[in-house]
Order: sequence, then C-alpha cells, then structure tokens
Amino acid sequence: MPMKALPMLCLAATLAAQAPVPCPVTRRGDVVDDYFGVKVADPYRWLEDDNSAETKAWVEAQNRCSSAYLETVPQRKTIAARLRQLWNYEKFGIPYRRGARYFYSHNTGLQNQSVIFVTEGLDRAGRVLLDPNTLSKDGTVALAGLSLTLDGTRMAYAVSVAGSDWQTWKVRDVATGKDLPDEIQWAKSSGASWMKDGSGFFYSRYDAPKAGDALKGVNQNHKVFFHRLGTPQSQDTLVFQRPDQPEWYLHAEVTDDGRWLILQAGKGTNPESALFLKDLSKPGSPIVPFLDRMDASYRVVDNEGDTFFVVTNQGAPRKRLVAIRPGQTEPRDWRVLIPEAREVLQGVSLVGERFVATWLKDAHTVVTLHGLDGKRAGELPLPVLGTASGFGGLREDKETFFALNSFTAPPTIYRYDFGTGKASLFRQPKGDWRSQDYEVKQVFYTSKDGTKVPMFLVHRKGLKLDGQNPTLLYGYGGFNVPLTPAFSPVRLAWLEMGGVFALANLRGGGEYGLDWYNAGRLDRKQNVFDDFIAAAQWLIAQRYTSTPRLAINGGSNGGLLVGACLTQRPELFGAAVPEVGVMDMLRFHKFTLGWGWKSDYGSSETKAGFERLIAYSPLHTIKPGVQYPPTLVMTSDHDDRVVPAHSHKFTATLQAAQGGSAPILTRIETNAGHGAGIPTEKAIQARTDFLAFLVKALGMK
Repeated sequence: MPMKALPMLCLAATLAAQAPVPCPVTRRGDVVDDYFGVKVADPYRWLEDDNSAETKAWVEAQNRCSSAYLETVPQRKTIAARLRQLWNYEKFGIPYRRGARYFYSHNTGLQNQSVIFVTEGLDRAGRVLLDPNTLSKDGTVALAGLSLTLDGTRMAYAVSVAGSDWQTWKVRDVATGKDLPDEIQWAKSSGASWMKDGSGFFYSRYDAPKAGDALKGVNQNHKVFFHRLGTPQSQDTLVFQRPDQPEWYLHAEVTDDGRWLILQAGKGTNPESALFLKDLSKPGSPIVPFLDRMDASYRVVDNEGDTFFVVTNQGAPRKRLVAIRPGQTEPRDWRVLIPEAREVLQGVSLVGERFVATWLKDAHTVVTLHGLDGKRAGELPLPVLGTASGFGGLREDKETFFALNSFTAPPTIYRYDFGTGKASLFRQPKGDWRSQDYEVKQVFYTSKDGTKVPMFLVHRKGLKLDGQNPTLLYGYGGFNVPLTPAFSPVRLAWLEMGGVFALANLRGGGEYGLDWYNAGRLDRKQNVFDDFIAAAQWLIAQRYTSTPRLAINGGSNGGLLVGACLTQRPELFGAAVPEVGVMDMLRFHKFTLGWGWKSDYGSSETKAGFERLIAYSPLHTIKPGVQYPPTLVMTSDHDDRVVPAHSHKFTATLQAAQGGSAPILTRIETNAGHGAGIPTEKAIQARTDFLAFLVKALGMK
C-alpha cells in the first residue's frame, strides 16, 4: 500500500440505524398540470425559479443540513487528505503540431485548471501560452474550446464562467501571448474553424437570452457566423441558419486543404445528421446539400479534391468508412474503404498518409492502420486493456500522438512514428499509488430479457467473495455514449478503502453500435434500468457484495438511471448518489437544451410519450411511506444543461415521502455547472463528501 494511504475500512456486522436528519421542510404549492386528462401535481414548481429569494434560501438551508451530516463522518478529513495526495500528479495533454510549433496542456497536479503551453520542439521546455488560473481567483473560469490556425500563429479560445455551457471566444497571438481585440459572446455548442489563410473563423451561436434566462431559457435556432479577424462581432456574417428547423444544432468545419466549408446539422441529440457544402475557392458560392437526408450519422474525416472520406452508420450499424463525391450520394455509388466489422468503428483520422481507425471491442479500444485505399496495414498493439484517444494531425505529418487511459493508471502519452511504425512512451504520469495492487476483469451477466451485458470490475487482488465488500456500481446507458476504462483518483481512493468498483455497459450506450443504442431509448428505455438492476443482482448473487453494502451512482442521464432504479427497487440498494440528473421527465424539454433529448426520451407533448415517461420519471414514481435507502442528490447552481430544478424537486419530494430513517440529502455546488471545467479544489471537496457519505451510508468503519 502506498505511504499515507487510507487504511482498509472494515465493515460493521450490520448497518446501524440512522436517526432522521432534520432537513428543512419544503413548502408545497398547488400547481397541477393536465396531461391528456390526467391531473399531475407539481407542488415544488417554485424551485424552478433559480433567481428567487425563496429558492436561494432553500439551497442554503439544504446545504447546511447536508454539511452538518457529513461533518459527523470521522473519516472525512482523512479522505480529503488522501484524495488531495492522489490528485496531485502531473497531467499531460496530447500534443499536436501547427506550423513550426507544438501545443499541449499541462497541470502540475493541484492547479484548478490545466495550462496551455507552446514550444518550437518537443525536446525544449514549453512556455505558457494561456493560463486559465489567472482568469479568476477561485478557478471557476475554465477553458471551453481551443482552435489554432494552420500556421500556428493565432489561437482562438473559449472560456466559460462557473461551469455554464455559454462560451465567450477570444483570439490570442501565439508569438506575443497577447489577446487581440476580437471577442465573440453567446456561443454555445460551438467550435471555431479557421480559414486556411487565418483571416477569420466560423462559429455557432444562439441569440442572446433574455435577462434572467441565461441559465434556464430554451435555446433554439442555432446559427453559423463568420468572424473576420480585427472586426467587431456586430459585423460578423451570418453564413447558415435554418429557421424551419429550430431544433437543429449547426457546426461548421473548414477542410485542411482550405477549399470546403462543411456544415453539419443534427436534430437535438439524434444520431442522424445532415451535411451541406460551400466551396470556399469560389467567392460567393452557395451552400448546397451534400448528404442531407438525415437518415444516418455522417462525419467527414478528410477530403481529396471533391472526394470526401466519411464515417457513417448508413447501412452499417457499427459504422464504416466510405468515399463519396457530390452528386453521387446514393449508397450504391459509394466506395467502401473500411467496411463494417464486428467491432464498432469509433473514429478515423487521416494522418501520415494513413487512415488510423479506433475500434470499440467489448468497450475497450483496438487501433488499426490502413492505406489510402482502405487496405489494412496492421494493428497498433496497446499494452493494457484501456481507452486510446488522440491520433490527430495533418495528412502530411510524420508522427501522431495518443493517450492510453485505464482504470488503474492515468492517461499515458505515446508518440507514433509513421516512418518506423513504432510507438514510444512520451509522457507517463507518476503518483502515490500502486496500480499492481488491483485487478481489472470484464464479466458478462444476463439482464431481465436474456440480453448479455458486459461489466468491468476493479478491486484489490485476492478479494474475498463473502458478500461483505462495499461496492460502487456506476452506469450511464444513453445517447449512444459508451463507457470505457478511465482513471479516477476518486475510484482509486475507493479501491484503497477496500471497495469494489463496477462499471456496467448498459443498453442505450454506444458500446455495440446503433442496435445497442436503439435497444435502450424511447419505448425501450426500461431496458436500461433493467440492465442496471440486473448488474446489482449479479454482484449480490456472486457474493461480491450485499444490499447493505451496495451503492449506485451516475450523472446526468446516469442521474436519471440512478433515480429510476432507486424508485423502482428501493429495497435492492444500500445507498444512492444521483448527480445532475434528469429527474422530471415531463418538463425536461422546457429548459435550455433539454428539448434535444427527445431523441432518447420522447416527450410529454404526446399522449404516448406522456404515458411512457410518467411510468419511470424519478420525480413521479416516488411513493409516500416507502423506506428509501440513504440518498445524496448532487447538483450545481450554474448547471444550464440539466437545470438544478430537476434535483431540487426530486430531493424535496423524496424527503417528504421517506418512510424510513435513512437520510435524504442534497449537496448543491455553487459557481459550478454540469461538470466540465470544475476547479480541482471544488472537485476534491465534492468527491470528499461523496466518499464520506458512502462510508457512513454503507456502515464502513
């Protein structure tokens, strides 16, 4: 065990009875909605107003309550100290080259935000180009986007404040490190794509919100603009909009050769997309449809003249790489370069005159290399079962970089040389832990309907299967997002405490392609909850743990997962921690970008949608008098993706309904959002409370 590690926490023979926590009683209103003749009460509707004095007072009172409870956990200070040690290791970003310079991020260990460096050679020490830690005293201003000109002389960068999804874009001169006057406001869900000559960039934005609505108002009618360097935003050119499609997200990308502007449209979070083209070599050229059927997902990897290399799931649920020319867009006219395989084609890049393909095989990464004709040229062996990312660069580059992430070690950076065909270690973080003390295994269990579902298990070597191990079961199951191996200081602390970490790859995710995703959305959403419940039952049946020792956790759509499973099977779990969850399934579409999630959920705007959603909506399936397990609802006051009202209303309802003595608490982070860009210190504080709550809830001594 590493020096100063947390001692192994033994377990009490039985879970001690817990006295009720005197949290404030929440005022009930008299709001009732009518959904197709069904009356649905919403007594805590007033908590949706994040600007009201009453809501702010409620937040303060709830935080006082949870803080008082967590302060009684004697291990809390020890947990905080150990987390700070585990977090304190150098974190390296994947380097990439533009012009004669390399750019990368670096964090010395406990810096609130990582710093952007630039160097003229990888063997030289870099200089600071942008330090987000200097933008605010508490680290709550974070870097939210970055884009370099092809020659590496200008950098567009976006910042977000207090975790909000809103972005402000600025431009910095790389040579001097000074900002230019340019500033773009009210961008969201946007990148910045430069013209090849560096004269300006394309970006996406919404209209400025009304006063008081910035964190909860509905965002629709995305637009693409062009900003010419040295001019005010008021003079930016509107390039593309679709007022007939207010729910489209729009994204603009200039091809590396500078000739084409590719405009990609997606409806909410649907996997289907549409592509449009503008020939930048011809001034005044129109935007024309390319692949605009919105019948599948399409992503352009690169182009050669007017031939585009496209990754798509059209006719291939696990995706393939094809070559397509304008005017020849029917699938019968495509040239298949990398065909669909048993594994899921996660991504392709064209670098070093090779296609580099990353595949998902049972939720971990496999990497293959291909010639420009698509013919396989070999596999890049990875030393551990993990998640590989990166492989960026330009077609003419002779090298690329990638990161390899695993459950027991942080991302290690490798450099791949296309000339030698060898990958070499470039940066390897070191910290106060012993990866060799733990084992990682993958198991397959059977869900309610007979479907085989994979699950990763991480725990100490030599674990006794006696049903007494504290176990943390994590899941997501939505939006075609796969869960893959990843390092976390929090998980490592949990392992040191004697815990088992289980990650279930539920349907609704992207682990096995489009079919796996479709099996867990809309009228099949219950499959996701059944998969998670079956994972818990398997862990108990195999004697990894037992109900009093089993906690469930997930965030965002994973918060919905935890909320739904908590209300469906409260007797199965020893503790629950839903984070920034979608809890009110009848009203999620009425805030910010929530309407975009109809692709996964449907909506209460239709009778069929209402009947489906109210059947599992965590807020609406809470039953008075039921004994719910200890629950800590975590959210943030500046979350403008899943607005905190979801968690507030769920907390108030669960507190009022609780028929047992277990605590129902909420922890509401201030000046933070959905999770991205959270300062290191705030993250450590939040994760300390997370682990402290589990220690007490699971009876760990």
